[in-house]
Amino acid sequence: MISSSVTATATASDAATAAPERRATRPRADALRNRERIVTAAREMFVEFGPDVPLDEVARRAGVGNATLYRNFPDRPALVHEVVLSVMRRITARVEEASAAEADPFAALVRFAHAAADERIGALCPILSGAVEKDHPDLIAEGHRLETSVQGLFERAQAAGGLRADVGVGDLLVVLSQLTRPLPGTGCPDFDRFVHRHLQLLMDGFAAPARSGLPGSPATLEDLRTVS
Repeated sequence: MISSSVTATATASDAATAAPERRATRPRADALRNRERIVTAAREMFVEFGPDVPLDEVARRAGVGNATLYRNFPDRPALVHEVVLSVMRRITARVEEASAAEADPFAALVRFAHAAADERIGALCPILSGAVEKDHPDLIAEGHRLETSVQGLFERAQAAGGLRADVGVGDLLVVLSQLTRPLPGTGCPDFDRFVHRHLQLLMDGFAAPARSGLPGSPATLEDLRTVS
């Protein structure tokens, strides 16, 4: 009887000890907010100044201490990796939001293009070219999800007759990349005003019926992978 009581007491004590340990492994809400602030600040500063911006400046813009930044991201590659993942997720979300907001697939494609431009995806191309491990499983999985979403929206717009037949999704991504790639540290103060104006002119060129024939063949996602 005494033995059973001791065993029960020990079991209860072990459970009580284990519970705080399990709770301690869960990130606190403020820790998650700090991490998100760091990623947001890094994304903004990478766009403005390139991926070599001092991490102390990233921490300052995020409103956290250096120790908090390095606790979340021990080195620059870890932070760049998370920024690229974040942007991929955000752009995929823009596809879903545009599709839900617009009944017409071509209108949804145009809406997505403007939303993607706001993410300044072209500014990430130099980062992707050498600052991250492009073969990382997380990046491959998120990239596949993004490509599938954009390709699906593109194909729906063509099937509905609103998007000309002689273009490929790669053509759209090249347009977005070129229009949203300001030189690091030399941002145009009227960027937002001009990029959306010029993007709309280009999106009008994607609409069916086509006003003229295009030289060459449509750019595909595979073409872009070959170039990169």
